[in-house]
Amino acid sequence: MAKKGKKFLAAAAQVDVLKAYPVVEAIDLLKKVSFEKFDASIEFAIRLNLDPRKAEQNLRGAVVLPHGTGKTKKVLVFAKGEKAKEAEEAGADFVGDQEYIDKVLKGWLGFDTVVATPDMMAQVGKLGRTLGPKGLMPNPKTGTVTMDVTKAINEIKAGKVEYRVDKIGNINVSIGKVSFDTNKILENLKTIFETIDRLRPATVKGVYIENLSIASTMGPGIKVDTDTILG
Repeated sequence: MAKKGKKFLAAAAQVDVLKAYPVVEAIDLLKKVSFEKFDASIEFAIRLNLDPRKAEQNLRGAVVLPHGTGKTKKVLVFAKGEKAKEAEEAGADFVGDQEYIDKVLKGWLGFDTVVATPDMMAQVGKLGRTLGPKGLMPNPKTGTVTMDVTKAINEIKAGKVEYRVDKIGNINVSIGKVSFDTNKILENLKTIFETIDRLRPATVKGVYIENLSIASTMGPGIKVDTDTILG
């Protein structure tokens, strides 16, 4: 196990690991104990009572955060003809078909999100081994396989984030930067929380949301009392 640095230990000492903090108090504490010299991202981590092996419990999707993540995403669009022109006009950073497929196959990953029109998916499928493990493969569930490339690009640029439950029931999402004011962080957190809460599968018995925590990029996790989020 890696040894924790003095700054982390000093930050962690201010957090009661046994306490689930009211949401606003948790955000304020996160901002207080963040020690990074850069504008750190805020990570939202939720543990769900799910079995992702069951199709209806394998949650995956996307949501537009009202205040974005604080990061401008570079968008690669696989499209041809008029749809390629539309993607360029909508502000995509990279647009093309076979030349970009070849470029990715050679190891290029200079983008954050990938969008593709349905007619391109047979060719884009060749990139599954490269893009899949990085969570970058276009998918209809997240709105990244679509003919409406303008909408997809606009949403991504506006702060759309993708979420996906991992094999042990966790979902991790970036919900902003430490420099955001508390209300903006709170509204982003509420948006993703409400989305996940609303998607509770009918087959889940008992407790659905087991715990929720937030943390800055290098900072300690802070448990959040979920009952205070939607109040």
